[in-house]
Amino acid sequence: MNKGELVAAVAEQADLNKNQATAAVDAVLEAITTSLKGGDEVRLVGFGTFLVTDRPAGEARNPRTGETIKTKASKAPKFKAGAGLKAALNG
Repeated sequence: MNKGELVAAVAEQADLNKNQATAAVDAVLEAITTSLKGGDEVRLVGFGTFLVTDRPAGEARNPRTGETIKTKASKAPKFKAGAGLKAALNG
């Protein structure tokens, strides 16, 4: 499912027009992004948790040349599925 398909599904399920559904989806994604940028978790009970993890600096290897290169420390988004989502997928 891509963003357009998600907007169409939200529009249908929430009885909204596509413009309203697009605004709603954009607002949710922006709120999640803003919260993660601020260092907070986004916990949606029954669905899952969005969080940020720290990746330490390290070394990687260029597969084409075999050369070792240094990588910078960075932050990465992570999602942990909640019990409700896991149950929906497995039951």
